[in-house]
Amino acid sequence: MANHKSALKRAKQSENSRLRNMGYKTRSKNIVKEVREAVAEKDKEKAVTTLRKATAIIQKSASKGVFHKKKASRKISRLARQINQISAS
Repeated sequence: MANHKSALKRAKQSENSRLRNMGYKTRSKNIVKEVREAVAEKDKEKAVTTLRKATAIIQKSASKGVFHKKKASRKISRLARQINQISAS
């Protein structure tokens, strides 16, 4: 455990940010799962609307530093590509 006052504060801040990041990650995973379920059902309208929500949540997570910005754009791109394959087939 930390001994210095600054190290104690840093440990407390790290714990708070860990909990906050966990919430963002959970929200992102759940919305991505919703998009993938809509794609599996081949329901394009539902997939597109949930993709819009997913895009907002993932980009917000990236801006908060939970995900790297390139990882966020890669996730969004892959989801969009899955949705585009629905209409192609």
